[in-house]
Amino acid sequence: MIEAVKDSTALFDVVSPATGRVVASVPDQGVSEARACADRAAAAFIAWRAETAFARSALLRKWFDAILADRDNIARLIASEMGKAVSEARGEVTYAASFVEWYAEEAKRVYGETVPSQFAHKRLMVMHQPVGPVYAITPWNFPAGMVTRKVAPALAAGCTVILKPAEESPLTALRLAELWRQAGGPADVLQLLTTSDPVSVTRVFMADARIRKVAFTGSTAVGARLYAESAPGMKRISLELGGHAPFIVFDDAELDGAVREVIATKFRNSGQTCVCANRIFVHERVHDAFVTKLVAVVEKLRVGDPLDEATQIGPLVNAAALAKVRGHVSDALAGGAKVATGGSAKEGLWFTPTVLTGVRAGMQIMREETFGPVAPVISFSDETAVIAAANDVEFGLAAYIWTADLSRAFRVTEALDYGIVGVNDGLPATAQAPFGGMKMSGLGREGGKWGLDEYLEVKYVSIALQK
Repeated sequence: MIEAVKDSTALFDVVSPATGRVVASVPDQGVSEARACADRAAAAFIAWRAETAFARSALLRKWFDAILADRDNIARLIASEMGKAVSEARGEVTYAASFVEWYAEEAKRVYGETVPSQFAHKRLMVMHQPVGPVYAITPWNFPAGMVTRKVAPALAAGCTVILKPAEESPLTALRLAELWRQAGGPADVLQLLTTSDPVSVTRVFMADARIRKVAFTGSTAVGARLYAESAPGMKRISLELGGHAPFIVFDDAELDGAVREVIATKFRNSGQTCVCANRIFVHERVHDAFVTKLVAVVEKLRVGDPLDEATQIGPLVNAAALAKVRGHVSDALAGGAKVATGGSAKEGLWFTPTVLTGVRAGMQIMREETFGPVAPVISFSDETAVIAAANDVEFGLAAYIWTADLSRAFRVTEALDYGIVGVNDGLPATAQAPFGGMKMSGLGREGGKWGLDEYLEVKYVSIALQK
């Protein structure tokens, strides 16, 4: 049953996690607006799919240029609405723009194929066509990067898009949509729907047969529900869900490099990314030396105002996030873990960058994503056993290993049940490569040619020549 229509003049507040103050108020759209968005997306799809790939490419390139020109402003929006350190947010905007650039180029490379026929009078062809209007749902932790990673390939393929950003961070998405229009992009080809009631508006699109594709990044629980709701309409769906990334440091590791990459993947965005290292397995021969080096670097991380250029660790996104981090640390300490550094909350929504030692299987932090600046270190002695431990979770998004042994690098990479593996690399994600996971971490891939394929249908054409 669809809920009552919201008042279209209603607004909801966007609150800074750093100050607790209202940053802005945005339209609180509901069922009636969602239906209108679907109507416009379906109508605009007819013309947009008929545009040449070169025309779509040119528009995307203009959008890319506009995003880069506005990078500092967008970075401040990200820092203000969800607390990411502004220096890091600036890097996110560059990352977001890279997807627009990549798919501006890939739009012109949606190639067809010919297939040999066993009959002399037949010609067999395969073509690719846009799947149709798309409903995209993006999370709060990458309010620019997750938008372009979905929207750019969809637009390049010839799809129209309705984008629903997270309630916590709609301002960045609004600015990106505004830049699309300023670049000459048709307003109905990329529509933005902001709402405090995502369940009701999402039901509209899941029930609408004209919406042919759903793209979602968020929690596994919500992703599984969307997967089920997509079945009656046979919608195409891609899901980028939770992670619980292991980082395995072997005894031949160059420890300074290993520490540097652990810092890069664990503490970016205050630990609030789905590919953060959540379980750091360190060989017993180098465990103590590694912890000493890690603690020394962690203690130098600058915690503070996300709008301050010197800040490296901003606040957590909300009180629930802080409570989860505190709960994971408390549970680990109760189970015998020790705090090597940090371990406490500060005033507001900040949690001090933390390293825990003596972490063991069965602790909450070993079973669930913490989504905070806490690095649990686990000692291991056997390669086979650590692979089994790394795989012993329901998730399979990203994993990391550090070793100088090429044979081990291949052996362990092939044995890990993860969609992304960084070998001596804590930041493997890039626009031209596939991003996505196995098991409960989701379906499909974003990035590269694989990301474009998610928005294309394959059509086979057999032509019999007249004799």
